[in-house]
Amino acid sequence: MDQNFDLQAYMTRGVERVVTDAIKATVKNPRESAFMLRFAAASRAASRRRADAEKNGEHVPPFLIASITSKCNLHCAGCYSRCNHATVDSEPVEQLTSEEWLRIFSEADDLGVSFILLAGGEPMLRRDIIEAAGERQNILFPIFTNGTFVDERYLKLFDRCRNLIPIMSIEGNREVTDARRGKGIYDRLVANMDAFQKKGLIFGASVTVTTENLKEVSSDSFIETLSNRGCKAVIFVEFVPVTEEGKELAPGDSEREYLVGEIDRLRKQYPEMVFISFPGDEKSSGGCLAAGRGFFHINSHGGAEPCPFSPYSDVNIRDRSLKEAMNSALFAALRSGDLLADDHRGGCVLYEKRDQVQALLS
Repeated sequence: MDQNFDLQAYMTRGVERVVTDAIKATVKNPRESAFMLRFAAASRAASRRRADAEKNGEHVPPFLIASITSKCNLHCAGCYSRCNHATVDSEPVEQLTSEEWLRIFSEADDLGVSFILLAGGEPMLRRDIIEAAGERQNILFPIFTNGTFVDERYLKLFDRCRNLIPIMSIEGNREVTDARRGKGIYDRLVANMDAFQKKGLIFGASVTVTTENLKEVSSDSFIETLSNRGCKAVIFVEFVPVTEEGKELAPGDSEREYLVGEIDRLRKQYPEMVFISFPGDEKSSGGCLAAGRGFFHINSHGGAEPCPFSPYSDVNIRDRSLKEAMNSALFAALRSGDLLADDHRGGCVLYEKRDQVQALLS
């Protein structure tokens, strides 16, 4: 890994770009814009805390991914979480409580974490945790949801707590979305979008990018469909193969370069929207940002993992502070070695080199 790469500066620029784009996206919505301006001030203060920690030899990532439940009501084709047995149908036992998650959110706020992505399973099954997140106004909480549990009570919560941003999963048009997620899901998502737009609530879309749909989901026709319904953010999530059959669907270098170019174009053409790619161009970030370089993952049972696609852990947040979890032996070994910067065929380097990650655990 390039020892001259300034990760702190890179991550700070990334956060500032997201916040600046978010302010532009909400300029015509007075309540949302007022919140985003307050959040921008909180984000600058958080950035200063991270910079101070860096001077003391302590790296704090600005992002955290929190899978607040293992339960989901859908069976989406190719779901990495189900393939890893991290998502189930029944009510899981011994998941973190809302009080435990609130402690994590509070510690994250103190450390300077600006964004916590709420995931699952289906995160909107845990209304108690989402309500707790709404109280931490210094942190923006994108909620990665399948959209099937949006109701009037949630709409009121999103109206009251503007730091909660639903990000609904959509794969393209009705045919493609329903083929992967189930019949009727596309129409439900469109109905949700109309409800959000009517109430002046900001929302986004999460799109799984494969070698097959890359050009379609970055096309003007698709983006305009979302924009016309009030969507303010599009997060392109690269498909990660978790079975041998799906490898050909994982974006490689050429597809990633194409997506980087398209995102640059879309940002200019649709200034009222935020565009983000995850995990994004690893070459420009000095390698994979997992394991606490730019983010890490906490699963529903408290295990601190490099990322959702690399479900290995040597510490549990129930036994350690968030700061201690960030500096676990596994994370430290991954950050200090060359594995995160290794070449790989596409998708996730930690999944592709999972044998080496497991070796670090032992």
